[in-house]
Amino acid sequence: MTPMNEQEKQLSYPLGDALPALGTTLEVAPGVRWVRMDLPFALNHINLWLLRDEIDGADGKVQGWTIVDCGITNDATRNAWEQVFANELGGLPVLRVICTHMHPDHLGLGHWLTEKWGVRLWISATDYNVARVASGIPGAGGVSSARFMQSHGVTDPEAIDKIKGRTNYYASMVPQVPAQYRRLMDGDELRIGGHAWTCHAGYGHAPEHISLYSPALGVLISGDMVLPRISTNVSVFDIEPEANPLPLYLASIARMKALPATTLVLPSHGRPFRGLRTRIDQLTQHHDERFADVLAACAQAPQSAADLLMVLFKRQLDLHQTTFAMGESIAHLHALWLGGKLVRRVDGSGVYRFSTA
Repeated sequence: MTPMNEQEKQLSYPLGDALPALGTTLEVAPGVRWVRMDLPFALNHINLWLLRDEIDGADGKVQGWTIVDCGITNDATRNAWEQVFANELGGLPVLRVICTHMHPDHLGLGHWLTEKWGVRLWISATDYNVARVASGIPGAGGVSSARFMQSHGVTDPEAIDKIKGRTNYYASMVPQVPAQYRRLMDGDELRIGGHAWTCHAGYGHAPEHISLYSPALGVLISGDMVLPRISTNVSVFDIEPEANPLPLYLASIARMKALPATTLVLPSHGRPFRGLRTRIDQLTQHHDERFADVLAACAQAPQSAADLLMVLFKRQLDLHQTTFAMGESIAHLHALWLGGKLVRRVDGSGVYRFSTA
């Protein structure tokens, strides 16, 4: 088990070090089961959730399960799901699949799961349609992404070549999106297993991320909006080059502070925890500190997003991490630039540089 950092120690973990083994489940609240799948990244796991459910059928109530989030598209995750279906559902069917957002570790197997069980995908309209576009554009990413990274200061030829080679990156992990869906919106109330679950839309990390809160159970399925150990990735990408997602994200999690302090948070990465308001305060402070670091660096000399990677992350990054880190660096710069605290100019080599004057 990785030792807890100081911020984690301010949270409480009612399940201790318990983790569900691959292909099994662990009950975290009445009718709520935790599934944990592997990921082929530095962030090596994702938490998925099973909710005991029932729906109206032709001959009365049909008992079963709702899946929340799907896992990445690969054979290992399919096989783990098959173990769950064989051993953990009590012989009951899956009745629907809910996706918090469009990212590949959440939506990747959505098509397979909905097709296997003959059920509907529930997701926000924005994330559904962005996923349909991203999975269906031939050659998406690649050259456009590389040019965007170059415009923000990435100069390493090997890194640029690798980014150019990552065409269809999203489609490789989300090869197909279900042809139909049911829309989730902020404030919607779902009836799942006799309990009401309220949809909380969040912005900045994904186009329209949906978290789910059950007042009766005191449980928040936070998705990627609030994580106990790491900060949520909030990035600017080439498809929306002047985006300003970080204020949207911070406003979204600030709204979650209205939930009870005793809420059990079920995150997509890390362990279930209590201390939602504390964690939101920690995340807000984290970004305030990063804003201060960026302003200080830009006061010394004009900075590109690439210049600021070591200021913001202070460690060596692989290519996968670097692309996300660049997105986050640009997001911090854009929040300050569009907030009137920095000036953006293009230097002689066509790179955006930011300064305090």
